Amino acid sequence: MRRINVIGTTGSGKTTFAARLAEIMGTEHIELDAIHWQPGWTPIDPDEFRRIVAEKVAAESWVVDGQYSQVMRPLVWERADTVVWLNFSFPVMFWRLIRRTARRVVTREPMWNDNRESLRDVFSRDSILRWQLKTFRSKRRRYPEELADPQWSPLEVVVLTSPREAARWLESMAGAGRE
Repeated sequence: MRRINVIGTTGSGKTTFAARLAEIMGTEHIELDAIHWQPGWTPIDPDEFRRIVAEKVAAESWVVDGQYSQVMRPLVWERADTVVWLNFSFPVMFWRLIRRTARRVVTREPMWNDNRESLRDVFSRDSILRWQLKTFRSKRRRYPEELADPQWSPLEVVVLTSPREAARWLESMAGAGRE
C-alpha cells in the first residue's frame, strides 16, 4: 500500500485517520477539504481543484482523505492502490460530528485557509450537521456500488466498521512498519 484514499461519510474521522496513517507510512497526507475550501468558505475553481489534486496524486506515495466526486474516481482512484472506507454507524458518526463541531465553535479553532465554524454555521441551511443527515444514507449506498465497478477491481478495499476496528488496523500498520 503506497497510495491510499480514505473515504467515509461526514464525521467518520477521515482526516484524523488519514493523518495518522500518513505518519505511519512516512508519506504526504493530502486533505481534499484543505484544497477545496478557500478563505471565506469559498470553493476553489473546479479546474484549479482538479489541477492541484492531479499534481499531488502524481507522487509515488500518499494518503488522500475525502471523496469529492470531481476528483475521487477520475484522479485519486486512478492512481490509488487502496481504499480505506470508515463505515461506522450513524450514531457513532453523528455524535463524533456534534463533539467536533462544538469544540471548533467554542475554541474558534482555525481550519483550512483560516476558515472557522461558528454557531451561526451550525444552524444554517449549510450546516455540517444537516449535511451529514442529508448525505449519510446515499453515501453508504453509493460506496459499495462504486467499489463494485470492475474498473476499480485492482483496488484493495479495507472496510472498517467501528472506531475500535480502525484503531486496531492503524496499530497493525504501525507494527508492520517496525518489522
